[in-house]
Amino acid sequence: MPVSVRPATVADAPVLAEVAAATFALACPPHVTEESVETFIRTVLSEQCFEEYLTDDLRDLLLAEDEAGPLGYAMVVAREPTDDDVRSALTRLPAVELSKIYVLPRSHGTGAAAELMAEALARASRRGAAGVWLGVNQLNERAQRFYAKSGFTRVGTKRFLVGERYEDDFVYERRLDDEQASL
Repeated sequence: MPVSVRPATVADAPVLAEVAAATFALACPPHVTEESVETFIRTVLSEQCFEEYLTDDLRDLLLAEDEAGPLGYAMVVAREPTDDDVRSALTRLPAVELSKIYVLPRSHGTGAAAELMAEALARASRRGAAGVWLGVNQLNERAQRFYAKSGFTRVGTKRFLVGERYEDDFVYERRLDDEQASL
């Protein structure tokens, strides 16, 4: 089935929250407790949170779908990073964050993640960014391989709070100018 990616609307908030709840734990290391995952989903990935994200002019939310329904989502945030570790690692400024990019297990291998990535990079470019950065858990090797395949390189480390515990993330960056802007 062909994959399509479109800008999400406020009406998509319930679907985005559902996909987020189904995919967030997949990116967490095994030691993260179910309680911590549930707290993160409730406080960062709820339907209400997505409604707020969708009305924020500095965010682009994208929804990947096929004929059977949603496959995944991505969120680009056009704000300068506030984390000192991220700011010191980045080499391409101005930069936007690829805050989230998740796909449901049924869509692994369908090209949905690559389609989301391509549209997220296009959105970042249209916002005038010279680079895109993201954080990925140091134990999430599958995601790291995908980001490397998508043109990102590891440039630093940062911490990420899940529940009450900080996790160690790598900071990845990708330039958006000249020939490297295309996948």
